[in-house]
Amino acid sequence: MAKYILLSKLTEDGRQTLKKKPERIKEVNKELEAFGVKVLEQYAVLGPYDFVNLVEAPDNEAIFKLSVELGSRGTIQITSMPAITIEELIGKLKE
Repeated sequence: MAKYILLSKLTEDGRQTLKKKPERIKEVNKELEAFGVKVLEQYAVLGPYDFVNLVEAPDNEAIFKLSVELGSRGTIQITSMPAITIEELIGKLKE
């Protein structure tokens, strides 16, 4: 499975939802599984993004589908990036 970094920003509606129901974060994580995406690490952060997630997904299409589906709700905006470990990078560079 491929790894991806997801940078998420809450919209005003998303902030209201989070304020009223903080556990919604974990509910959404379970919803990701329906897209074949598994959350490996998740952090709330300060700055231009609200959350940074490291996830595993079968392919780019699963991430596209997840981004469109969650983004269409109007509560979050997601920037996604494929990621590989430094060890994988070194191995590829030595090939």
